[in-house]
Amino acid sequence: MSCKSLFSLLIVALGLFCQVNSAFAQEAPAAVSAATQEPANGKKKLDIGELIFGHVGDSHEWHFFELGEKPVAIPLPMILYTTEGLKIMSSAHFEEWHKDEAAGIVRSNSYEGLHMEKGMKEKVIADNGSKVYDFSITKNVLSMLISVALILWIGFSVAKKYKVGGAKTAPSGFQNAMETAILFIRDEVALPNLGKSKFNNYMPFLLTVFFFIWINNLLGLLPGGANFTGNVAVTLCLATISFIVMVVRANKHFWGHLLNPPGVPFGVKIILVPIEIISMFIKPIALTIRLFANILAGHIIILCVISIIFIFAGLNKFAGAGFVPVSIAFSIFMFMLELLVAAIQAFIFTNLTAVFIGSAIEEAHHHDDDHAHEPEGQEIMM
Repeated sequence: MSCKSLFSLLIVALGLFCQVNSAFAQEAPAAVSAATQEPANGKKKLDIGELIFGHVGDSHEWHFFELGEKPVAIPLPMILYTTEGLKIMSSAHFEEWHKDEAAGIVRSNSYEGLHMEKGMKEKVIADNGSKVYDFSITKNVLSMLISVALILWIGFSVAKKYKVGGAKTAPSGFQNAMETAILFIRDEVALPNLGKSKFNNYMPFLLTVFFFIWINNLLGLLPGGANFTGNVAVTLCLATISFIVMVVRANKHFWGHLLNPPGVPFGVKIILVPIEIISMFIKPIALTIRLFANILAGHIIILCVISIIFIFAGLNKFAGAGFVPVSIAFSIFMFMLELLVAAIQAFIFTNLTAVFIGSAIEEAHHHDDDHAHEPEGQEIMM
């Protein structure tokens, strides 16, 4: 598998996320009007939990903020396949929402025999109960497309500078920052785990994974940004690609030690081989959960700290006002920490991917055979 094939595999597989995202989407954001409860006294009460999970979830619209009673959002195209055929429409047609307390869901108005529900996840439902296949461009999908466009723009811009100035010309500006990141991945990730003879074959793949995760982590920290890498569908897709590359590139030495460990009694092999096979499939699961949990937790913590202002304000307006400086200061601290976490998580995912691939392509060593012929009591002078 060539370098271009590995790069193409990543881009194509990430594009397929548009089709499977609906099945894994988390709880979608409701408008503030839907996230408020109106008790008997007529005074609205803000549902903090619904707002937080609404922000970190996926949606068929890109919601930014509320302007008075009106939400400021960008409706996204909906691509649906029903028993009546293919339907392409705007999510703006589903703008009236009400909460069904009995069912515990938020339901939209009906349009062309369809409506949307926001419970554990946002989904499009046919009024007659028939099957609906959702291939829509959701908030997370659009964020992915934006990040891919940024990666291609950055890559081609830097490559153009090298093409014009040559490799011996000192880098400048943004090119200098990119070269630092590329050399870091080469020297700290690829070389130690893949070896000098093979690391170049996997550098395009590792760099694509690193910059894709890093850029999406940073985009998620922007006001109104999508929680893309905090979606388990995304991290599962990335981990699956790393797993496929590992399995496809694995050599005979890897499969031999996995399915028939040398020097192990047959009775032990019966127990050891299934454990080794299970551990092989645990690797992509660990990659999935590690990135997903860290990014999601960071977003939730920042939102919880900000929401404390409104919780205290609900008890006493003076308490709410007094807690504003504390909440803002801690939010800024958490935001700066998340900037660091964004780079660290991209590095960890890329490094673990290199470790897994390196273990699959590692050749057999014969160091033990060399030491076996040394006479007893001989000291090795260093």
